This record gives sequence, structure tokens and C-alpha cells, in this order.
Amino acid sequence: MYRNSEGYYDPTAGMAMSQAMKEYRSERKKVWSRQYGMKNRTKIYVVSPYSGDIAKNTAAAIRYCHYVINKGMMPVASHLLYPQVLDDDIPEEREMGLMFGLSLLALCNEVWVFGSRISSGMEKEIAEANRLNKPVRYISEEAMR
Repeated sequence: MYRNSEGYYDPTAGMAMSQAMKEYRSERKKVWSRQYGMKNRTKIYVVSPYSGDIAKNTAAAIRYCHYVINKGMMPVASHLLYPQVLDDDIPEEREMGLMFGLSLLALCNEVWVFGSRISSGMEKEIAEANRLNKPVRYISEEAMR
């Protein structure tokens, strides 16, 4: 029962407040549901070349991530993250980046391999996916069109 600031029963204001709270809770439920859906998307580990033409390969990896997102899933592309903080030319740091990536791969539901060229780093990721019995899917550039 809603009472005004002077303590009197006020059914009109009470009904208005009740309706406003119903609408607020309904809207929040929609937001929480949408956010829950995004957080719980199938996680796809993106495998694609990085070394060589780094600018071109980085742009391609970003395109592959968009492809995964457009399929309603969550991309995980460690080769877009770790080269930003680790030096690929220092063997210890390259190995660290690869191991961090393999740790992320273990958390993913599937592994998608993009492109036709398989680098040595990609071979390690594919081997790890097979060892962990993760589904591995190969996607050509033509298939993305």
C-alpha cells in the first residue's frame, strides 16, 4: 500500500509506481537475457596465419573474427592479442604467446581454421585441438563470401 509524504493512502500514485516498476523490471529482464546470451555464445578459437605479411594477416584475422560473430558465436583469436604485448622475434616470448594461446584454445568449444596456408604455429594449434578432441572446421576464403 503506497502512502504519500504526509502518510495518507494514495492508490493513484501507488498504481503509477507499481506500473513503472513492472516496466523497469521487464526492460531489465530483456537486457539481462540478451547479455546472458552474448556471454554464453559458443566460443570459437580462430586459427589463421600471423607471420609473414603481418598487416595483411592481421586484417584477415579481424575479418575472420567478424565472420564468427556474424554466425552468432564468440571468436577467440590469441594471435591478435599476444603479439601486441610479446615480441614474436624473441623465442621465449613467442613460445609464451603460443602456450597462452593453447590455454585459451582449451577453453573454446570449437576450432576454426581459416585460409589455405598452414603455418607452423597453426599446426601446433590444430594438433592441440585434435589432442583435446575439439571439433576442427576448415573454412576457405570462398566459403566466407
